[in-house]
Amino acid sequence: MDRIPVLAHGSADAVVAYRAGQPITAGQFLADARALAALLPAGSHVLNACTDRYRFAVGFVAGLIAGKTSLLPPTHVPEVIRHVRRFAPDAFCLHDDDAVEIDLPLVRYPASPARPGADWSVPAIPAEQLVAVVFTSGTTGVPLPHRKSWGRLVAGVRIEAERLWLDDGRRYAIVATVPPQHMYGFESSVLLALQGGQAFCAERPFYPADVATVLAPLARPRVLVSTPVHLRALLACGIPQPAADLVVCATAPLQATIAARVEELYGAPLMEIYGSTETGQIASRRTVASAEWQLWPDVTLLTREGRTWAEGGHVESPTPLGDLVDTLPGGRFVLRGRTEDLVNIAGKRSSIAYLNHQLAAIPGVVDAAFFQPEDPAGQSATGTARLGAVVVAPGLTAAAIIRELRSRVDPVFLPRPLLLVERIPRNATGKLPRAALKSLTPGA
Repeated sequence: MDRIPVLAHGSADAVVAYRAGQPITAGQFLADARALAALLPAGSHVLNACTDRYRFAVGFVAGLIAGKTSLLPPTHVPEVIRHVRRFAPDAFCLHDDDAVEIDLPLVRYPASPARPGADWSVPAIPAEQLVAVVFTSGTTGVPLPHRKSWGRLVAGVRIEAERLWLDDGRRYAIVATVPPQHMYGFESSVLLALQGGQAFCAERPFYPADVATVLAPLARPRVLVSTPVHLRALLACGIPQPAADLVVCATAPLQATIAARVEELYGAPLMEIYGSTETGQIASRRTVASAEWQLWPDVTLLTREGRTWAEGGHVESPTPLGDLVDTLPGGRFVLRGRTEDLVNIAGKRSSIAYLNHQLAAIPGVVDAAFFQPEDPAGQSATGTARLGAVVVAPGLTAAAIIRELRSRVDPVFLPRPLLLVERIPRNATGKLPRAALKSLTPGA
């Protein structure tokens, strides 16, 4: 059975992470991981809730060494934890926050770092070993488990390193605004660094000023891993940003005009990653250059019963995509919107993604989201379904927004109601959970 080292760094002195701009070596990282592995209890499943990215990575590698599987649910709310506990009754929670409220046996991350030994040896893990279970919410809202093996995870991020030009022999510092528990953050900050010989930052900056503060002290080359919501906030705030050498974006397609402005802000190319929790990352594109995505090698897209499936390469098993896709020769494809986003009103079709794009493009709109009401209040007098929208637009009235939107979309898609709010409660990756939407629109 093939075995793959947990680190691609060639010496104990190589830098694997930064905290407050200060380097942490691979030797220290492995000492911390081995020490933590010896402290983990007997259960075979660990829910890694560490908010510090370095501690999360140490916890993940400690689990690899101890033969434990990391559980990565989308949130830690009680209902989700109950489902996780049913899936893995022996699960315990590794955390670094004394205020944590997760109904599992708790293991506190050690307060003091371990003492590195003189021996430099990197543990190697069987490629077929199950190392993580990530969870998605199905149509019923019940978290659905998806198993990830070590070899396939590594294969995916090694291809990512090639696609992002990070295999040029230089050592990059990676700053990420997304949490390590999310599949995108897990792959594109933690695993990309561990398996690419790069270094990640322990911090997860959220506000634009924090992003600048974390980026500034790092030696170049440096990478910013972020999302469309974070990038739009960075553009809107007017705070100068340190130069970067690459910006990576995922979780939702980015507009080419926004990508061009981000490239100008950081003086660096922007690359988008396409994937999902189920498949992992499977494609990329340079957004300002093309709307087409290029698949990872050996990954193919097939159409079955009106849906597009991804399979092959590092994808664990054939998996249906949540997007409408037009496939092209040479492993290329174009996205046409989310499957569940399609709307048909009075015989006219559109997608929520397209409508959101048009609404967000109105000058003065900071953030916006269309939604489909679930109750009769979301219907017109004729019984035809209508759409609603929530909008953050200081200085604009609902009437002014509707007037501008009327010039951009068919009148049947104009939102009724259109609610002006101070902020839209998106999650850490910029998505708007249904439950959060209902807090703004009880009838949604």
